[in-house]
Amino acid sequence: MNDTLFGKIIRREIPATIVYEDDDILGFKDIAPQAPVHVLFVPKGEAIPTLDDATPDQAELLGRLMLAAAGYARREGLAKDGYRVVMNCRDHGGQTVYHVHLHLLAGAPLGHFGAA
Repeated sequence: MNDTLFGKIIRREIPATIVYEDDDILGFKDIAPQAPVHVLFVPKGEAIPTLDDATPDQAELLGRLMLAAAGYARREGLAKDGYRVVMNCRDHGGQTVYHVHLHLLAGAPLGHFGAA
C-alpha cells in the first residue's frame, strides 16, 4: 500500500483539486504553488519512490506522465506561451514526497536555469 501523501490523494483520503485523470495518472493542483499554474502529475499504480528507482519497464509510464502534462497544457491554453515540466529526485534535487511525480509550472515567465 502506498502511504505517501500522494497515495492518500489518489485514494481520495485527502482532498485535492483534481484537474486530470486517466487509468494510470492523476493530476492535481499543488497546495504550495510556485507559479500561477502548478499541477502535479503522479502515477496512480505502484509508487516509484524516485526517478532513480525507476526501471526500464516503467519507461512507458514515465513517458505518459510527460504526455499527460503536455496535453493538459494544450487544453488549458498554456502551450502557446510555454510551460516548464520538472521532476525532482531525492533531497538535493528538492524532492519532498517520495512518489515519482512531475510538476507542470506555467502562467508567467519562469526565468532561466544557470548562466545564459
